[in-house]
Formats: sequence, structure tokens, C-alpha cells
Amino acid sequence: MAGILGIYLFDNRWNAYNFGVFGLMALQHRGQETAGFELFGDDRNKVAGKGLVEQVLASANTKGHICVGAVSPYPAEDAEIQPISLNGKVSAAIDGKILKVDGYQWNGSISYEENLRRAFSEQVKGSNDLDGLKGFFGRCRGGFSYVAVNENRDMVAGRGAMGVKPLVLGKMGFDGGIVASESCVMDIIGERVPISPAENIEPGEVRVFTPLSAHSEQGATSKRRAYCSFEYVYLARPDSYINDVPVYRVRRSIGKKLVEEGYVDADVVIGVPETAIPFAMAHSNETGIPVEKGFELTGRRVRSAMKPNQFERLKGVQLKLNVISEAVKGKRVVLIDDSVVRGNTLANIVYLMKEKGAKEIHVRIGSPHIVSHCPFGVEVPPEDELIGKHLPEDKIAEVVGADSFKYLSIEGLIEAVGMSRRDLCLGCFNGHYPEV
Repeated sequence: MAGILGIYLFDNRWNAYNFGVFGLMALQHRGQETAGFELFGDDRNKVAGKGLVEQVLASANTKGHICVGAVSPYPAEDAEIQPISLNGKVSAAIDGKILKVDGYQWNGSISYEENLRRAFSEQVKGSNDLDGLKGFFGRCRGGFSYVAVNENRDMVAGRGAMGVKPLVLGKMGFDGGIVASESCVMDIIGERVPISPAENIEPGEVRVFTPLSAHSEQGATSKRRAYCSFEYVYLARPDSYINDVPVYRVRRSIGKKLVEEGYVDADVVIGVPETAIPFAMAHSNETGIPVEKGFELTGRRVRSAMKPNQFERLKGVQLKLNVISEAVKGKRVVLIDDSVVRGNTLANIVYLMKEKGAKEIHVRIGSPHIVSHCPFGVEVPPEDELIGKHLPEDKIAEVVGADSFKYLSIEGLIEAVGMSRRDLCLGCFNGHYPEV
């Protein structure tokens, strides 16, 4: 997973630098290991490195009226730092995974980034013209969205044909356009719209920006749509719209579903910050059980589930979350979290709460059990490490030290999102992925 951003300002007197920095800050939750952007103006200036946006980009002295950038959850030494240079002439940022390119023999022995470079060079024969750029991404298959800028200062942005990864369009008056992984970017740097802050870019749709125009084209098509369901559970910010659906509304619906499917009498409801807070609030409203702030955060908001190794994940939870004793001491607690992968971090949280005097802890998870890897770029560990694949709920309760444990059902998630099963990718929850 990554967060991608493209800014196209039609007048070269504009400087997209500050917009790029704040736009990527709005997407920081989608990747906290590396950050980078490239600015196009009279010159090309690329800044990228390991760390948060404010550490890598905020002090850069560069300018340009066109920006392509990204944040990534991958360590700099393990994967590409976005954006990547496809042939030295084209800079691209990609969220998700391109699994193959029609007409190109994919060689699995070389890196993902190297595959893309070779495929691009072969497909466009070294050219970087607009038609070549559109044609290349039209032949890509997988679950991805992208934004790319060539030497001619043309920008192309779009989604794979199934629409697995989100992409939205915003504007800055008549002076420019913005494309980003989430609509919250438009709230931060774009033009505010009363209902939805951005226009959804449809699966297979291509948005083309040139110095003289901006328009939409229909690119690759697919027999079905497969929107990533995990976006609504965990990946997206609650103030975003994903595929025109408000994420906050989905998360409140999930909280209500948890009551329907796993009610337990308790004294207090507590959500694990930050993602599970809307679940807990809705659960409390539905049951009348008071909701409490159970944790105090220390330092920056860190998404510990996305840290690159288990030690860092555990320490991330322990360092960032301190249990508030008065909220849990002597009480029966409904503890709500967004998801469980290995179970180690949840066990750590349960231990910390019981150490502070919690009488009972009943864990409710706002997503179904994760049983499979994700071929489209969500950071799911190997299947032999997935606790939900190997243990039933009562055994998981024993492992994490809880008095009871229950997942949200797949049907409950589908109803909360408000789409048909056919329009959602549920592969990490049931092992069935759409064909590319």
C-alpha cells in the first residue's frame, strides 16, 4: 500500500511545493517509512528518503508547478522509494501492485520496480509521449492506481480496470487539478465541496492533464469491480470518501454490527486508537454502555500494524499507548480493535489493560478474520503467521488473554460498506481474489 499524489497547476508561475508537502502529510497514514516527490518546472527536482513527510520533504528547497509524489510503508533498503523513474524521462507513483503487463514477459527473478522499468521501456520503445504513457498503463493488470508525469509536462492518472485501489480527483479553482489516493487531500489543499470533497475516478478511467487541457478517457475495462474492503476497515482516514462512500459512516455501521453479532454485557467500551474509535462510539450508542478513552498516546501517531518487523510493532504499541487506569480498573471492558493479524500486539494491549486492573476484557474486531495474503499490495504477512487462519475464536481468546473474542462476519462487513459482494475484494478475509 502507498499514498499517491499528483498536482497539476496550469500556470508555471505557481509553485506546487507546499501543496505537495501538505498533500502527502494528509496521506501519511498510508505509509510512514519513506516519502518522496518530484517537482517539474523549468527543471526537474526530486526529493525522497526514509522517514515521515515532514522529516524528508518539509525543508527541501525546490520548486515546480507540477508534482508527483508518494508515501510508502516499505523501508528504503527493502523497496523502491516513490516516486520511481520508469526510464529516466517518466516519473510515476503507484499504489498497489501491477501483476503483469500485456505483451511483456514478466520475469519473477528481478524486482517489482525493475520489472516495471523493463516493461515500460519495451512497451513504449524508449518514447515518453502521451499516447505511449496512456497505452502502457492501459496494458497493466493488477490492483493499482497511478500518476505519472513525462518530460513534456503531461500528467496521466488512473486506476486499474478492477478499481481495487482508490483514486480521486479534486481541483484548485480553474488553476489546477489534484489526484490523490484519498479525498481528505482535497480538504487540506484543494477546493472544498459541501458533500463530497472530490470526484471518484472510476475503474479503468484515465485523467489526462496537458499544459492546455484536462480531460477524462476510458482505458482498460474489466468484467467486474473489486474495491478493496480493507480500505473501509483500516487503511483510509475516517474523513475520506472511498469510491464515493464515506469511511466514517462505514465504521459507525461496523460498530453497530458488532453489537448485533457479539453483544456482551459490560461496564465500558474502549476503542484502540485511532481507527477503532468510531467503532467504539457507535457500539456505545447502540448498547448504552459508556464509551471511555482508555489510552493516552505518546509522540506522533504511528500505525504500529504497518511497522516493518514484529519487535517494532510491539514496541510501537507499548510506547504509543498508555492505558488510563481509571478507565478500566475493576471494570468489565469491551475492547474494540480494527483487525487482528498475528495477535501479538493485541495480546500486549490486553496484558497492559489487565495490569491496570481491568476485571474482564471482551475483544470485538471490526473486520473478519484475515486468512490470506494480498497480491495487490496490502501488507499482510505470510499465511502461516495469520492467527485467524489457524485458530477459532475461543482459542484466540486464550492466546491473547481475553475473556471472549469475536470477529465481525464477512456479511456484516458487506452490509456496513453498503455494496454488493461482487463489487468488493474480500480476498484477505476469504482467500478468493478477483482474476486480473
